[in-house]
Amino acid sequence: MVLITDKAEFANHVVDLMQGIGPVYSKRMFGGYGIFLEGLMFGLIAENTLYLKADEATRPSFEEQDLLPFAYEKQGKVMRLSYYQAPEEFMEQNEVMVEWANQAYGTALRAAAKKQRPAGGQR
Repeated sequence: MVLITDKAEFANHVVDLMQGIGPVYSKRMFGGYGIFLEGLMFGLIAENTLYLKADEATRPSFEEQDLLPFAYEKQGKVMRLSYYQAPEEFMEQNEVMVEWANQAYGTALRAAAKKQRPAGGQR
C-alpha cells in the first residue's frame, strides 16, 4: 500500500498513475484536489483518499466492495457527493487503475451530456 502523507505529493502521485488514460491533471479545491481529464472532473482527493465519480450505472461496483461515498458535514447535515472511495488496488495495480479511472471518466462524460440536453429531453 502506498503511504504518502503530503497532500500535494499524493495528488501528484495519483495524477502520474492516471497518465495511461490521458493527460490527467489536478486542481486544488476546497482543501483537497479535483482530478480532471479534458476539463471534466472525475475524481477528487480529500484527506489523502481518492474518490471516483459514480452514477446509477457504476455505483454497484463500489457498493459491492463496501467502498464508501465521499461525505462532508455542512450546517449540521451530512452531504454526500456522487464520488466513492477508490479500491486499494487502484494505487498498486495499473490494470485496476485504468479500469476504474476509465469508468469514472465515463460517468463524468454521461453527466456532462445530461447537462447539455435541453429541458424536456428533446435534441
